[in-house]
Amino acid sequence: MREKEKMLSGKLYFSMDRELVKERNNAKKLCLEFNRTAPLEQKKRKKILKKLLGESNNCYIEPPFYCDYGYNIKLGNNFYANHNCVILDVNTVRIGNDVLLGAGVHICTASHPIDPVERKKGLELGIPIEIGDNVWIGSGAIILGGLKIGDNSVIGAGSIVTKDIPPDVMAAGNPCSVIRELG
Repeated sequence: MREKEKMLSGKLYFSMDRELVKERNNAKKLCLEFNRTAPLEQKKRKKILKKLLGESNNCYIEPPFYCDYGYNIKLGNNFYANHNCVILDVNTVRIGNDVLLGAGVHICTASHPIDPVERKKGLELGIPIEIGDNVWIGSGAIILGGLKIGDNSVIGAGSIVTKDIPPDVMAAGNPCSVIRELG
């Protein structure tokens, strides 16, 4: 099994594999190109994002933006990310329709083994993340791998999301937990 296949299946993999390094460098090149655009270069930004993320409908990302690969990010319609968004997409990040990310949101599928012997080998793993429709994630929130955020939920600024968040709730804190139901 190739290292990329291991990565995408959630198994331990060697991130310095030649193929993966090449793909990460390509994504970093596109992120750099995107981040260097002027505010009025919207057509150029859309063209770069299409190369990086694939087709998306009404996607708007404020620079700077950073990701590992780009191709593992699946965006719904009407996606907005404010400045300094980071998506570590070593595994799939599915984001629904009408999702808003505040400034400095970090979405991290990447993880490392708890066992120090495994870490010393340079092994990593990626755990998918799913964000439902009509979700708002406040500035500075961190979303960790292996979880789902339900439709219509709001994640408070500065929260660290370590477990699933159900639909239709306001959740915040470190660790993030449900504060109240919405609607």
